[in-house]
Amino acid sequence: MLTIARPGPVWKHVVLATRFQRPARWIAGVTLALVVVLTTGCAATQTRALLSAPAPDLPATVELKDTPFFAQEDYQCGPAALATVLQSAAIPVTPESLVSQVYVPARKGSFAPEMLVAARRNGALGVTLAPQMRDLLLEVAAGNPVLVLQNLSLPIYPVWHFAVVIGYDLAHEEIVLRSGTTRRLAMSMSTFEHTWRRSGQWAMVVLPPGRMPKTASETAMADAVVAFERNAAPGPTRLAYSTALQRWPRNLSLQLGAANAAYRAGDREGALLALRDTVQTHPDSVAALNNLASVLAELGRLDEARPIAAKAVSLGGPLQAIATTTLQEIDEKRSGQAHRR
Repeated sequence: MLTIARPGPVWKHVVLATRFQRPARWIAGVTLALVVVLTTGCAATQTRALLSAPAPDLPATVELKDTPFFAQEDYQCGPAALATVLQSAAIPVTPESLVSQVYVPARKGSFAPEMLVAARRNGALGVTLAPQMRDLLLEVAAGNPVLVLQNLSLPIYPVWHFAVVIGYDLAHEEIVLRSGTTRRLAMSMSTFEHTWRRSGQWAMVVLPPGRMPKTASETAMADAVVAFERNAAPGPTRLAYSTALQRWPRNLSLQLGAANAAYRAGDREGALLALRDTVQTHPDSVAALNNLASVLAELGRLDEARPIAAKAVSLGGPLQAIATTTLQEIDEKRSGQAHRR
């Protein structure tokens, strides 16, 4: 049986580097009483640009009125905001069920990276967005509430807070949020941008497998699906990979991950087909060649597997030792077959 290693979506201890977006370890959790301190000397540049030249594919006003609302308990805006977006993704959770996953009592708040991990642990894709107001609004327009991190005070005395953007109105220059104990908080876009910018404009969407954010980049989506696989069953994982591959069919991490998900599901023929496609697209990928040779060997097709394994070895690089082991195992099996004849 093949040994599956992580973080790379490949086998036989072959590990590819993946580029996870790891925001700074911000902590957030404040009972919101709208303590927003404005920095008057700093222009809300993205808001100004967006309002002066709205994107043609951006509706003038959107509000996702059916988005759930959970009034936060003291210091627990993280679990409340995460439950909001998870329930929007049709995942039945409550803030109480998330407290142990994201809330740090000693710090009276939640860390942003753990919000991503908890979303994936509960069966959803957590995908970080580019730090752009336009992307945030486009996601809302696509029906995706966006979880954001704000600093409601000044940088020198941060008051971190998680909220969920559910709407906007360009004519009135407003952002609409589920925030703290307020079900519908309308905030000026410029004020929102100030508070959001102090967090590095961190934002994420939470979606079920089979759906993708409208604005996600190839790198962000590949990282999100690879991370999702770590906690997900093979079925949802295969769905997530196949959906992402429809948009980026040549992405190596996604192709290897799809093969790995098929293998985990016990579908050796599906893994074989996926790996053949991967090798055709990336003929010099040692990971893809090694894994293809391994699956062929497992299926008893040793003569077909050997030249593929030999090519993986000949390409060298940091995975050469693993490819060499695969080749040796194939040669031992072939030798054993020859002795039995």
